[in-house]
Amino acid sequence: MSLRMKIVVLGATGQTGQYLVNQALQQGHIVTAIVRNPGKLSVHHDKLKVVEADVFSANSLKAHFKGQDVIMSCLGFPASFLSGVTGYTLSMSAVVSAMREARVNRIITMTSWYTQPDSGAQSSFLIRFLLLPMIRSVLSNMYEMEHYLKRIEDVNWTVVRPPGLKNLPASAQEFLTHEGFFVPDSSGNPKGSTVARGDVARFMLSLLNSNAWVKKGVAITTK
Repeated sequence: MSLRMKIVVLGATGQTGQYLVNQALQQGHIVTAIVRNPGKLSVHHDKLKVVEADVFSANSLKAHFKGQDVIMSCLGFPASFLSGVTGYTLSMSAVVSAMREARVNRIITMTSWYTQPDSGAQSSFLIRFLLLPMIRSVLSNMYEMEHYLKRIEDVNWTVVRPPGLKNLPASAQEFLTHEGFFVPDSSGNPKGSTVARGDVARFMLSLLNSNAWVKKGVAITTK
């Protein structure tokens, strides 16, 4: 039996965030969805509160963090060729400040496989030479954010790293996990290349009752 928790979801109107909100409500949790545009979240539920706030402002966030058990972030920021991506580090810095002020010390956030610059060396030709260069600006800022969290003593963070995301609901498949930047098969090559967004949400919620990956980054996929 899982404990019911008070959860703040950041990035709740994004594709993975919507799966997370819905699954959390199905599991009986009390959810506060922090959004820029409330009209984008079509879910209505008596255990769901939708609030507008700025994820780059600790002041804007802290009132909504008070009394919560955990912050869960599915925030995503688009790739940029011209200027670097900064959304991941800037938002996390504001979130952690707000957590300290509100006395919340658990955050579960998602990044991606291959955030570490050399970790894609074993990936397929297409991923390595076509996809990764296209999203390198995103992966680099995710990697910076992961490093920022590693330096923090007073917050219990977990970084969940999925591979390519498919817009599909959760399956019942078993998870494969690895403390690293991708999930390797028996010969050390990446195992698979995609996962359902609903399964990423399912894995993130499974961490609420577990200390398995506290202060760690975990690559995931399904069997």
